Parts: sequence; structure tokens; C-alpha cells
Amino acid sequence: MDDEQIQHGRQWLETLLALAGLNSQVHVDADKLLTEGSCWLTIDDTALSSAQINALTGEGGMALDAIQYLANTTLNLGRPEESQTAYTIELSGYRVRRQAELQALAEQAVQHVRDTGEEYEMVALSAAERRQVHTYLKGFDDLETFSRGKEPDRRLVVRPV
Repeated sequence: MDDEQIQHGRQWLETLLALAGLNSQVHVDADKLLTEGSCWLTIDDTALSSAQINALTGEGGMALDAIQYLANTTLNLGRPEESQTAYTIELSGYRVRRQAELQALAEQAVQHVRDTGEEYEMVALSAAERRQVHTYLKGFDDLETFSRGKEPDRRLVVRPV
């Protein structure tokens, strides 16, 4: 990922917001770069009303997930997989809060599997959230993860190796 991709992502999101009638700046959050090839784009909410923030976030983060999906699909179109950027769209701390919730859910799954020796099927998560949990649990050598089922009921499963 290079600076050009990051700035292109920022400009794309600012344009999308402007087309929706929301004049908000987008900041690149370097502190939240989780892995190489990922980029957090944070929507500045200081000029947004609570109704606008709620509309952009959507119930259970669905609208924010949709914007993030569009960003990743559009901005990576035609790029080889190894040069694609994983964009995360943040608004009002939603992703940070959700990331903490996902980590707690993952730790609950780890504890269950280690205590019982049985696999654990997590609640339904979006594809992006499943990917986050898969990445987080890669650090546990005694466990493996995979996804089972079809959308919208696709589930992440954790089991002993």
C-alpha cells in the first residue's frame, strides 16, 4: 500500500459524503493500521448531527459496513490481490468499540474451546468482522478457525487443532 492509495481512498470517501450532502473531512488514522495493506479512514463527525451520524452508521453498523464494502470493492477494482488495500471506515468510534466487542467474543470462544475441547460456533458476523476475528485468532497455535454456511447465516467456527 502506498500513499497514493491512501489519499485516493480519502478522496473517494469525501466525494461520497459530499454526494450525500454531507460536507465532512476524512482523516487517515495511522495509529490504527492493523496490518500491512490496511488503512483506516475516519470520518470527521464534528460537523455532523447525531441524526446524520446514526444514518451513516445504520442499525448494527450496517450502513457503515455497506460504505466500507463499496470502498473496498471500488478502490481495489482491477488491482492484483497482493497490492490491494483493506480500507476500514470509522465514524464516532464505532469500529473501535465494535473491535473491542469482537475481541471479547473471540476470547469467549477461545475459553469455551479450551475448557470443553469442543468447537464453538460464533454468532453471525459480517464478512469483515469474521476476517478480523480470524486474524486475531491466528495467534493461538492450539486453535483453528473456519467459516461455515452461507450468507447471511455464515458463522465463524473455532475448534482445537
